[in-house]
Amino acid sequence: MIVLASASAARLALLRSAGLDPKVIVSGVDEDAYDAYSPAALSLVLAKAKAEAVAAGLGEGLVIGCDSILELDGRPYGKPATTEETIERWRMMRGRTGRLVTGHCVIDVAAGRQVAETASTVIHFGTPSEDEIAAYAATGEPLSLAGAFSIEGRGGWFVEGIEGDHGNVLGISLPLLRDLFDELGYAVTSFWR
Repeated sequence: MIVLASASAARLALLRSAGLDPKVIVSGVDEDAYDAYSPAALSLVLAKAKAEAVAAGLGEGLVIGCDSILELDGRPYGKPATTEETIERWRMMRGRTGRLVTGHCVIDVAAGRQVAETASTVIHFGTPSEDEIAAYAATGEPLSLAGAFSIEGRGGWFVEGIEGDHGNVLGISLPLLRDLFDELGYAVTSFWR
C-alpha cells in the first residue's frame, strides 16, 4: 500500500498519471511550528514530519511525505496567507530567478525504515504587469501553493522557464521518488496499477 501524506491535488494527480494509486492521509502537521537553517533543510524537516505523523497511525505501507518551498535570495517562501501577500510576493519575484526545493521522505512502516532527500528546480519568473498580478492574486490559486504560483495552472502564464525536474515544481520528483523506493528495496514498477 502506498500512502501520500499530503493534501496536494497536484502531487496526487502526478502520482496517479505515473501509475500509482496512493491512499491519501493528510498529516495535519503545523508547518509554522518548524524551522531550519536553509530552505532546503526546512523542506526536508517538514517532509519527514508529515510522513512520520501519518506513519505513526499505520501498521504497514510506504508513506510518502513531501514539502515544497520557494527559495529566493536564500530566504524560504511557502504559501502566502493573503491576497495582499500574494501581490507583494509576485512584485518581488517578477523578472527574477528562484529555486523550488521539495523535501521527500518515504517511510517503510512495517520495516521501520526511512529515507529522505531534496530535489531542486530553478524557476525563471516572467514579468507580469500590475494588473496581471492583481488578477492572478484575485483567483485565489496562489494561496494554497508554495511560492505563490502553480506552473500547471494560471501561474504558468508567468513562468518563463525552468531548469530541472518539472514534476518537482508540481510538488514531487518522480526520479527522486524512484531512487528512494529503490533504497528501501522496492521497484516502483511493482506498485503500478
